[in-house]
Amino acid sequence: MSWPVLVFDIESIPDVQGLRMLRDAPEDAPDAEVYAQWLQQRKDAGQSDFMPLHLQRVLVISCVFRNAEGLRVHSFVDRDNASEGRVIQNFFNAVDKHTPQLVSWNGGGFDLPVLHYRGLRHGVTADRYWCMGEGGGPDDREFKWNNYISRYHMRHLDLMDLLAMYQPRASAPLDAMAKLCGFPGKLGMDGSKVYEAWLEGKLEDIRRYCETDVMNTYLVYCRFQKMRCGFTEAEYDQEMGFVRQSLEALVPAEPHWREYLDAWL
Repeated sequence: MSWPVLVFDIESIPDVQGLRMLRDAPEDAPDAEVYAQWLQQRKDAGQSDFMPLHLQRVLVISCVFRNAEGLRVHSFVDRDNASEGRVIQNFFNAVDKHTPQLVSWNGGGFDLPVLHYRGLRHGVTADRYWCMGEGGGPDDREFKWNNYISRYHMRHLDLMDLLAMYQPRASAPLDAMAKLCGFPGKLGMDGSKVYEAWLEGKLEDIRRYCETDVMNTYLVYCRFQKMRCGFTEAEYDQEMGFVRQSLEALVPAEPHWREYLDAWL
C-alpha cells in the first residue's frame, strides 16, 4: 500500500444560475421557478431529473488523507455561496503538492468529471493532476504509464469501477458494500437529499455527511488492500485500530464521529 493516499468525495447541487444562463430565463424569475420548469420539461420528455454533470455545482469536497505521519479528515467547503472555484482549486492544489494515490468510489463516473467541468468554468489550474507524460522530464515519463486521467491506470483508483471490472451493470453502491464489510455506511442522509438540505441552510450537515461517506470509502479501500495483499492480516487490523483511534480524537470537536464509531460493528 503506497502513501500518501487521498480519498475524496464531493457533494453538489443543481447550478440554477448556470441553468438560467443556458435557458435564457428572465432575470426576475425565481430560482425555484427556473428549476421547476426544467424538471417539468424533463418529466414531460420522459427523462431523468438528474442534473447533467456540467451543471452540478460543487458544495463540498471531503478528503481522508493518510500518510506516514497519520490520518487527517478535511473538507473544502463553499460556505459563502460564492467560492466554488476556490474549493476546487484548493483540492487540486493538494493533489499537486502531495502527488497522492487518489481513491474514490465512482470518481471516474461522477466526481472527477464534475470537478473537470466546474474547474474549467472557474479557471482552475492543476498541473500535476493533468500530467500525462508529454513533457519529457523524468517525472513526466513516469506519468505516461501511470497518470490520474487514464481509466486503467492506478494513480487514481476508482474502486467501484475496478471491482466491477469496468462493467457499469456490475457496479455496486458504496453504502451496500460498506455495510456488507461491517462498516457504518451512510448515516442520516444520501445524495438525493443534499439539495433540500442546502435549501434549508444545513450546509454543515452536508459536510458531515460527506466526511462520513469518504471515510466509508477509505475503509473499503483498506479492505481491498488486504484482498490484494497490500496489507497483511495484522497490518489491516492495525490500520483499523488506528482509524478508530484517530476518529475518537475528533469526537470532542466533531460529535458526528461518535455516531459513526457507534455504528461501526
